[in-house]
Amino acid sequence: MAACVTAQAEGKIKTLLATGGEIHDSKGCGDVVQKALEATGKFEITRVHENLDAFVAPKLDPYDLIIFHWTVGTISDAQKHGLLKAVASGKGFVGWHSTADSFRGDPEYAALVGGHFITHPRYRRFQVSVGDTEHFITKGMDEFFVTDEQYILDYDPRVHVLCSGLWQGKAMPVAWTKQWSEGRVFYLSLGHDPKACDQKVFKTLITRAAIWAAKQEKNEE
Repeated sequence: MAACVTAQAEGKIKTLLATGGEIHDSKGCGDVVQKALEATGKFEITRVHENLDAFVAPKLDPYDLIIFHWTVGTISDAQKHGLLKAVASGKGFVGWHSTADSFRGDPEYAALVGGHFITHPRYRRFQVSVGDTEHFITKGMDEFFVTDEQYILDYDPRVHVLCSGLWQGKAMPVAWTKQWSEGRVFYLSLGHDPKACDQKVFKTLITRAAIWAAKQEKNEE
């Protein structure tokens, strides 16, 4: 059943924040992300939970941006194609953590995100390096530590990796951007639970990513 909360405001980024699925506390994580976005005063947020029918065309038409957190589950062709076409038309898509573990085995959805989950080491404190310090999302950032669950991913080598962390001596992406036709896509592997999402660096990355994906970064300069 969907729970919707919409704030009416002119000139703000019209955003659909959609959460659901198994395993993770997607609603609790979504609460943290919603609060962080609302604190900027830049977003008009509609919230849906456990309702992938929100993606069926033309329901995404009013939005500039889709922010998504889901784990496993299945997505119908109408739901998936509504999402893919909406992003291809120029809408932004921002996903975190288990967004890369949604709808396992669906190559079209994995292509949108840019990769998919394989495994993870234990929840722990680990270091993240910023490889692109000039991008709007990571500008001014350097190395930082987080306490979270690191995702090990199979990913498209064409994605633009912004941040990475070491795993078994090799760099594994933590955040990336990519294009989906006219739309901008951002994925962040952090954010396993509400406590992890409430870390300052997570909220900074997800907020900047939302502005960037909605093509509003020039308004921040």
